[in-house]
Amino acid sequence: MTTLHGRTKSALVVVDVQNDVMAEAPQPGPVIANIASLVEQARAAGTQVVWVQHSDAGLEKGSKGWEYVPELLRLDTEPLIHKTYGDSFEDTELEDVLAGAGVGRLIVAGAESDACIRSTIHGAFTRGYDVTLVGDAHTAGDKTDWGAPPVEQVIAHTNLYWQFQRAPGRIAAVTATADVDFGS
Repeated sequence: MTTLHGRTKSALVVVDVQNDVMAEAPQPGPVIANIASLVEQARAAGTQVVWVQHSDAGLEKGSKGWEYVPELLRLDTEPLIHKTYGDSFEDTELEDVLAGAGVGRLIVAGAESDACIRSTIHGAFTRGYDVTLVGDAHTAGDKTDWGAPPVEQVIAHTNLYWQFQRAPGRIAAVTATADVDFGS
């Protein structure tokens, strides 16, 4: 139901599943496995997979920590978006890539739930996209030393509030990996 006219296709957007980012997440294995499953499902359905990769002073472009985890392999035909802000749209070519592919619905997975995932799903929604967050395919690092709740609660809260997000002409949803439908 996107507000982006004529953009009827879906895309899987995989955000920041990089070595150093995932090293800070508790039990990253199941999340990475779910994302790998989503990538496989998207490819089988002919759905565009878009990879997003963050860099900043603590995550230096080209470093081993900056690289995607080895369990997730991007095909050369799949776009790679380099970003330096939380919102994957901000100062990147993501909008151009999605528009060129006729995409109006995003299925989002990755890291970090309380930063780049949150910024990206909100950024997409305000730009007119329908946005499905895959509830068991995103995670974050432990920020309890800074007063944040434990990661499990951050994920649960993100899933809770996103399922009730509303705006005219757009759909926000949360679904499990097993229930993602790349056909609609």
